[in-house]
Amino acid sequence: MCGIVGFHSAKQYLSLKDSLPEATRQLAKRGPDDFGLYFDDDHGVGLGHRRLSIIDLSPAGHQPMVSDDGKCIIAFNGEVYNFTEIKKVLEGFGYRFRSSSDTEVVLKAYIHWGIDCLDQFIGMFAFAIWDKPNKRLFIARDRMGIKPLYYCYSDQNLLFGSELKALISLSGFKREIDPEAFRLFLHFQYVPGPRTIFEDTFKLEPGHYLIYNGKDLVIKRWWELPGNCRNRANSSPMTGADALLELDDLLTQAVSDRLISDVPLGALLSGGVDSSIVVAMMQKVNRSPIRTFSIGFEEEAYNEAPWAKKIAKHLGTDHTELTVTPQDALNVIPQLPEIYDEPFADSSAIPTYLVSCLTRNQVTVALSGDGGDEQFAGYVRYWMTQTMADWMKRFPEKIRNLLKQNLGRISASKLIPAYAFLRKYLPQRLQVENFPDKWQKLINQLGETELSELYRMTVCIWSKNDIYRLTGDSIPTSKYETLFSETEHLNALQRVMRVDQHTYLPDAMLTKVDRASMAASLEIRVPLLDHRIIAFTSRLPDSFKYRDGKGKYLLKELLCNYVPRNLVERPKMGFGVPVAQWFRTKLKGLLNDYLSHERLKREGWVDPYYVTQLVIEHMDGTNNHQHRLWALLMWEMWREKWMV
Repeated sequence: MCGIVGFHSAKQYLSLKDSLPEATRQLAKRGPDDFGLYFDDDHGVGLGHRRLSIIDLSPAGHQPMVSDDGKCIIAFNGEVYNFTEIKKVLEGFGYRFRSSSDTEVVLKAYIHWGIDCLDQFIGMFAFAIWDKPNKRLFIARDRMGIKPLYYCYSDQNLLFGSELKALISLSGFKREIDPEAFRLFLHFQYVPGPRTIFEDTFKLEPGHYLIYNGKDLVIKRWWELPGNCRNRANSSPMTGADALLELDDLLTQAVSDRLISDVPLGALLSGGVDSSIVVAMMQKVNRSPIRTFSIGFEEEAYNEAPWAKKIAKHLGTDHTELTVTPQDALNVIPQLPEIYDEPFADSSAIPTYLVSCLTRNQVTVALSGDGGDEQFAGYVRYWMTQTMADWMKRFPEKIRNLLKQNLGRISASKLIPAYAFLRKYLPQRLQVENFPDKWQKLINQLGETELSELYRMTVCIWSKNDIYRLTGDSIPTSKYETLFSETEHLNALQRVMRVDQHTYLPDAMLTKVDRASMAASLEIRVPLLDHRIIAFTSRLPDSFKYRDGKGKYLLKELLCNYVPRNLVERPKMGFGVPVAQWFRTKLKGLLNDYLSHERLKREGWVDPYYVTQLVIEHMDGTNNHQHRLWALLMWEMWREKWMV
C-alpha cells in the first residue's frame, strides 16, 4: 500500500514542481518505507510516491517506476494479486522483468495492452501512468473503489492524489468549500462521490479511468457492477448446495490470492460473520496459525471481543486482544481531522483506527471482512425498508397520517425499558441499537410510500426539512437519486443494496477503513469485495441473502461449516463507541466549545439557535442527538484544521 500524488500543468509547472515534495510528504503514513519523485520538464508533469513495502522489498520496487525504454512512468498504490500470472503471459510476449513487484507488471501490462490492461487485474489499486509517446496522463481506480483517488481540474491544470491533504499542499490549490457538498455531508455523514468538500475537486469514481493530454480531460467507466438476478422463469435454478459449494470455492480463492506478501500478515477479527468467514478461510489454506486481532470495550453493549475470542479459539488462530479504555478512544478524536481530511462523521472510525494500530504492532498486512453486508443483505435497514415499503402501500394515506399522529405522542424514552425487556425475544430484524432514534425514524416513515424516501430516512441523520432549517438551503441531488431512478426494474431489497454498493460502500465504509488503516501504516485487504464474488452474489436469488427475517443466509451457512452454529446465529452488533454517553460526560466541554452559539453564529454555516436546542435536548436526556452532534463536531474540527 502506498500514496501517490502528481500533476499535469504547463501554466503552473515550476510552482507545482516546487510544492510536490511537500505534497508527497503529506502521504508519509501511507508509505513510510521509501519515497520518490519524477518530473518531465518538457511536458509539465510531476509524479510523487510514498511506499509501504509489501512485495519486493528491494530498491528494485522503487517508485515512480520508469519503463526500460524510459517512455512510461508509473506511480502505483495498491495490490494486483494475480500479477505472477500476468507476468508469465507478458514473458511469453518477450517482456523481461528486473523486479518481482506487481508495479512493474502493471506498467508493462499497460505498455502491452494499453487501457485494456485494466481488465487483466484482480486487486485493489489507484495508479497514474505518464505515457510519453502518447503525451497523456492515464489514471485509473479499481472496480469497487477500495483505493482512493482524488483529482482537481481547473484552467487546464490537473492535480491528483491519494488523499486531499496531498492536493491541498500543491501550489495553486484553492480551498474553496462547496456549500452543496457541505449540506450533503450533513445529510449522509460523508460527502458522496464524485463530489468532494472542495470546489473543482472530485473523487475518481470506482471502475473509472481518466485521461488528460494537457488540453482535454476524458473520464470513462471501465467496469460496471453486474446486474442483479431477476429470477427469470427461463433461467437455470441455483440450488442451495450448489451455491454453497461455489461460494466456498470463490472465497477460498479470493482469500488465497490475498495472502501473498513479503511481510508479516494477519487478520482483523471482530467475531461477526464477515470477519469470521475470512479468518476461517485463511486458516483453512494456512499450515500454521494465522495472527488475528480484535479490540474490546469496557461497555458491554459495544464489546464483541468475547465472541472474537471464541471464534479464534475454535479456529486455532494466534489471537491478540486489547481492551480499549474510554480514554484511549477519546485520545483519538483530536487526530480525526488529520486522518480524514474531508469531513467524515462515522464515529466507528475511532475503533477502526485503534484496531489498526494494534494490528500494525505485529504485522504490516491484514485481511478484513468489509463488504459482506452490502452483498448479502446484512444490514437491518435493508429488510426494514423493504418491510416498510410493503406496509405503506397497504394502508390509505388517512390511516397512515392518523397512526403517525398518535404514535408521535408517545415518548421513545418511556418505551426504552419495555423494549429492553422484549428485545431478546424479538426476531433479529427488530433488534436495533439506539432505540429512541429508530423510533423517531419509524414515525417519520409512516408518511412516505416512495422507496428512495423511506431509505433516505433510514440512512440519513437529518431529513430534508431539518437540513433546510439547519442551513437555510435545500439538499442538492446526488448519485443517491440517480441510482434509485436507474434501478426501478429491481425489487426493493435489490435496489437499496445496489444504492449502497455505489454510495455508502466506497464513500463511507471503504473510506473509513482506508484512512484509519493507512494512518497506522497498515495495509487492509478485503477478499469479500473480489469482483468474482461480486459477480456471484449478483446472480444469487434474494432468498439466499435474506431468509426467515435474517440476512446473510448463505454466508452464515458457509461459516457453519467451519465454526459451531451457536457462534454464528447471534444478534448483529455495531462496531462503535458510546458517543451519546460521552457527550454528556467526558466530551461535554469539547462539544460546548466547538458548538457554542457564538462560534456558530460567527462562522455562519448553520443556525446556532437550532444547534443549541439539539445540545440542550441531548444533555438533559430528552432526546438522543449523538449522530447529529457528532457530525457537527467533526465539521467544526475539520474546518479548524484545514480552513482556518
